[in-house]
Order: sequence, then structure tokens, then C-alpha cells
Amino acid sequence: MHERFRSEGARRCGAPRALAGACLLALAAAGGPAGAVSIQGGDWELDVGGIVNAYYTATSCSGDAVGGLALAGRALGCSGESHKTSIGNGLLPSGLITKFKTTQDGIDIGGTVGIMVHAATSSGVNTNTNVDVRQAFFTVGTAEAGTVKIGRDYGIFGANAILTDMTLLGAGAPTQATQRGRVTLGHIGAGYTYLGTYGQIAYTSPSFGGGFTFSGGVISPVDADLYVSKAYPQVQAQLAYKTEGVKVWAGVKSQKFYGASGSTAEGDNFTEVAGEVGASLSAGAFGLLANVQYGKGIGILSDGDQGDVKGLNYLLQGTWNFTDKLKFGLNYGKSENRDDDVYNDALNASFKSNENITGGLYYKLTQSVTLAGELGVTRSKDYLGQEAKQYGGSLGGIVFF
Repeated sequence: MHERFRSEGARRCGAPRALAGACLLALAAAGGPAGAVSIQGGDWELDVGGIVNAYYTATSCSGDAVGGLALAGRALGCSGESHKTSIGNGLLPSGLITKFKTTQDGIDIGGTVGIMVHAATSSGVNTNTNVDVRQAFFTVGTAEAGTVKIGRDYGIFGANAILTDMTLLGAGAPTQATQRGRVTLGHIGAGYTYLGTYGQIAYTSPSFGGGFTFSGGVISPVDADLYVSKAYPQVQAQLAYKTEGVKVWAGVKSQKFYGASGSTAEGDNFTEVAGEVGASLSAGAFGLLANVQYGKGIGILSDGDQGDVKGLNYLLQGTWNFTDKLKFGLNYGKSENRDDDVYNDALNASFKSNENITGGLYYKLTQSVTLAGELGVTRSKDYLGQEAKQYGGSLGGIVFF
């Protein structure tokens, strides 16, 4: 057995313009470049890499006490205070990511195990021992037949939005209730619903028709507050087309939810049905992203968390690379409950929407290290006419190895 060091994965992940194609996909999903260390033993190759990041975030919250998942309100945006400061992870956690691969009997076999940890806590005494295993899966397939994935991994629906979000290298909305113990939200809940990490059996086709790929899978169903899953799995699928500098996608997901026995939602069953369309464009130094999600039961942060309510998410983004090292970006996202009715009033305190606008500078200090500075405003509203605001900023950096 021998060991060799590789720099290509770190080089690609250090570049801000390689955000979607190299960074999270390279280190957090199968099929990307190798990690920092590659170990060969017999027919097996083991790659070990990872992510470490931290950001100084400062927030100021004001306005009305908006109910529900109001990211700009004091309760969530500033952890119950009018002002708050943390030094913790951005949108990505820190983590150690191990990938393996081999070929046996003409079949390609691979897999990933990702163990994530978080920097900030609300205590200077208690240990920070929470471990977040987002990925533990293996794949089998061939170039001609496609690939089957079995295990725990990120979802299919919503993946392109978050992977192309420029704040993946930073913090985005610096929601203190989530950063102090986990991560910030980027545009989760203010532009797109979180893609989620699920137990799943999924298939990805080889490229066909000049650039199309299909992905689909059965997903372990999830619970959501007063609602539970039963016999039926969640289903997700996506059709994508990619050519030079352009990617276009459309996706769907669905799951049946049941009101939990003994809860106020007992007997209140509904089916989450959501769709998504989006596109990204890269032309020289310029980049553009647009993504829209709409559906019943899609939730604000995660599947079904608003109950049987129609939801709309959209994200718009433009970026410009001043040089090979420095990129500027501006993006705007909004997540909205579309139903103004008694049901939404009773379940979600008449919650209406979160919206966030973020401007950021991303500087590639080295091939592996990117420094990021962001400023943004988050607004939350309800159907009663109340509004909360959070002003936030972040400064820090991330290393991929």
C-alpha cells in the first residue's frame, strides 16, 4: 500500500467560480476529484479530504414580532436579542470526507462517508460533540447503464439551487438560532427549501440526447412537526440538460403526510407535491442563476414544515469575476406561504414570507483557501401586516483539502 498527495481537488475547490462543479460535489458527493490524500490498496482507491470554515457574523434585529419561521425576527435571527455575534460555520459545516472506488467484474463501485462537525456553541464550558453524518452511501454502475446509489445522501430536488448559490462559500443569511450550534442558512428558507439529507435508493442515467441526464429515487419519508410519515416513501426526480456554459433543470418531489395521532393535526392528512425549474449560465467572467420552486406542502425550511400550505421559493443571482482571484456577487431570494387563510393562521401564526438580499466578495487567497465577506438584509412578514428586519454581515474563510 502506498500514499500519494494530490493538489487538483484542492485547486479546483479553492476557486470561487468552481463553486458548483468542484467544491461541494468534489468533496461531498461521489464522482468529483480526489481529496487531499489518496491511498491505493489492491483494487481499491481511498481518497480522504475535507472542509474547514468559520465566519465572524454580527446581526441586528428590529421590527415587529412576526410569528412562524420568521428568520429576521429576534427569536431566530438574533437568538432572542436585538444584536448578536457569533464565530461559527457558514452555510457549509466543517467535515472529513472519505471516498472509495474500485471496479469489479466490469462494474464500477464507489461511495462516500462524510462526518461533519460545527464550530459554534452557546457555551464556553460544554463540549461541542455533535456529529452530523450527512453522507454514508455506496454506488454501483457502468458508463453505459448509469449508476445506482444506496444509503444516506443529499436530496435530488433543490440540489442545483444550493450548489450554485454563491453563499455556499460564505454565510448568506446569518441566522443566529442555527449558526450557534450548526450552520447559517445561506438562502434556505429565503430562496429555496433545504435539499435535505435522506436515506435513499436513487438512479442517475448516463448522458443522452446530446447533454440530458435523468436522476430519480425513492427517499426515506420524513416527519414534520405535527405530521408523520407512514407506509409510502418520498419520491424525487430531475431532468437536466448541460452544454457549454449553460445548465437547465426541472425537478419534482412528493410525499404523503399524516396528522400525528393525539395531536391537534390528527386526521389532517395531505400530500406534498412540488416542482422546480432553474437555469445557470457562465459566460467568461459573468455568471447568472435563476431557480423557482412551487408546490403544496413544500415547506419553508424543510418538507411539510408549514402543513398543507402552498409555497413559492425563488432565487436570482449574478456574479462577476474581477480577476482570477476576486469575485463579486449579488443575490436575492424569497420563500413565501401563498395561503392567507384560517389554516395558515392557526398552524403558522399567519406567516407570509422571508426574503434576503446578500452582496459578497470572495477572494481566492491560495488554491485551497477562499476568504469571504458578505453584507445582507433579511425581512420577514406575516399576513397581519407585521414585518421584522435583520441586518447582518459575515467575514471569514474556508479551506478545501
